[in-house]
Amino acid sequence: MKSVALAVLLSAGLASAADAASNAELAALLDKLNGRIEMLEQQQAQLNKSLDTDTFSENEPALSARLKALETQAADLSAPVAKLKALDGITGGLSLSMVAQRSFGVAPTDKQLGYRADATVSLPLEPIGDVDQSLFAQLRLGQGSGLNGLTSFSNPNATAFQLGGGMRADDSVALLAQAWYQANIALPWGGFKPQSKQTLEITLGKMDPFVFFDQNAVAGDETRQFLNSVFVHNPLLDAGGDIGVDANGFTPGLRVSLLDTSNKLESWRLSLGVFGAGEKGASFQRSLGAPLVMLQAETARRFFGGLAGNYRAYAWSNAQGAHFDPAQTEPQRHVGWGVSVDQRVGDGLTLFGRFGNQSKGGVAFDRALTVGAEANGSYWSRGGDSLGLALGWLRTSDAYREFQAASVARSGAEHVAELYYRFRVGKQFELSPSLQWLSSPGGDADARSQRVLGLRSQFTF
Repeated sequence: MKSVALAVLLSAGLASAADAASNAELAALLDKLNGRIEMLEQQQAQLNKSLDTDTFSENEPALSARLKALETQAADLSAPVAKLKALDGITGGLSLSMVAQRSFGVAPTDKQLGYRADATVSLPLEPIGDVDQSLFAQLRLGQGSGLNGLTSFSNPNATAFQLGGGMRADDSVALLAQAWYQANIALPWGGFKPQSKQTLEITLGKMDPFVFFDQNAVAGDETRQFLNSVFVHNPLLDAGGDIGVDANGFTPGLRVSLLDTSNKLESWRLSLGVFGAGEKGASFQRSLGAPLVMLQAETARRFFGGLAGNYRAYAWSNAQGAHFDPAQTEPQRHVGWGVSVDQRVGDGLTLFGRFGNQSKGGVAFDRALTVGAEANGSYWSRGGDSLGLALGWLRTSDAYREFQAASVARSGAEHVAELYYRFRVGKQFELSPSLQWLSSPGGDADARSQRVLGLRSQFTF
């Protein structure tokens, strides 16, 4: 019908211009046009019939074969694409720290070489409404227990990681260090998530409490910043042992945190943590019936013309605290509080400070103060480098001085200093020589000062 209508229209138009062609020529042109239209209609019918089947045929049109080939290739790619989508959002990292140290001022001189490797992965889960979910896991292995001949409260090498439990020194076994689940809940509940200014975070699993408490921007990473443990965390919690974690530094726990970002430049957060403590509580041999409880309030502020700073205050209660006297084996409750501050005061200069006070419990030292600074290498045209200096003071408790009075002279405090330079060799490789000085180690006024010279290498992927 379409060909007849077209012929009528063309005939009518051409009849009005009879001077341009004869009737015989017009009839020939119309016959030729009708033939081509019929051929196209036949080809279209064959193409439609071919596309209705999934199989290939040697007699089908070339266009149909190409379309089917493209469909097959797309189907083959759908599975890999689906797997890639499933991996979307997964992050991970690898790091290797190696530390060589030598002590001076002790007899005999001690030397130590050790390494620690960490692998981390963070896996986002399918959101449930306005609740974002994720899983985090960390594997750790290493060898070398650090310098053993020192009598100080502090540990000159906080990266040292040697598994115990009767293992030989040449055994290196990977440990599941952390494995926890976290849910981020936008508040108010049922509100419009993109406009939410508050988030409730719930974290549950095996974790390092220092990931969530007592953080510090320039004194919190022993693989890149200060090596001595008194400058990595609050000495009362870490060197003093009140954090209550297992021998490898981890423990089961629950953390609930409320973050408010109503002011994007100056946020605040309130966190409560309940962690397994003691020999059994931290090693999954007991429930959280007698836990370590920590409460922390923190805020990010802008001072000195808009330079960023972080201010944290926290308190803790450890129901499984250990007495400094080995003869007293019964756990006791330890209570204390502390602050951690880091504040930029220049484009490349950041100051930090920590203070801790033990208000209850038999501990070797009950007050600790650490201060220091990190300067960016941009001041001397080495923007990737950093220079760090820190000073520490650990005051022995009255009970500890009285306990030790018969054997050693007590000065009342151990003093610690550390200087390091972090040299950026490449994007993923850094070298950090360091020098540590310990005066009155263990609070003994008659003890010789101890010095520790070290070199750390850090590879990050």
